[in-house]
Amino acid sequence: MTGDTEADRPQRLSAAHHTLDNVRVVTLRGEVDHTARGFLRAAPPNPNDPPTGPPRVVADLEGVTFVDSGGISILISADCHLTEAHGRLRVAAPWQAVRRVPSSVGLATLIDCHSPLGQALHH
Repeated sequence: MTGDTEADRPQRLSAAHHTLDNVRVVTLRGEVDHTARGFLRAAPPNPNDPPTGPPRVVADLEGVTFVDSGGISILISADCHLTEAHGRLRVAAPWQAVRRVPSSVGLATLIDCHSPLGQALHH
C-alpha cells in the first residue's frame, strides 16, 4: 500500500483578495480549473473603500501551477462581466508553463496579460 503524499495530491486552489492602487487583486495559488469560479466572483469591492469608478481586477497567477480549459473559461467569463460593468480584468505574472495554455487558446487577445504584477496594476 502506498501512502498519499502531498506531492501525489493536486494542489488545491486558494485565493487572497486585497486592493492596491484602487485595483482589486485576486492572488491565486494552486490549480485553476472549473472550481475556481467562486474564487474570482468572491472578490466584491470592500465596502470601506470609496467608489473609484469602473471595477478593475487583476488576477495574479504567480502561484498558479496549472490552468485547464475550465480555468480559461472562468477568466473569460470574469472579463465579460467586468466589461459589462465598464471595468477590466488583467492577468498578472503567469508562470511560463501556465502562460502556454492561455496563449495557445488566444486568451491574450481578449485579456491583457502582464508580468509582473506592477505592470498589470499600472498598464
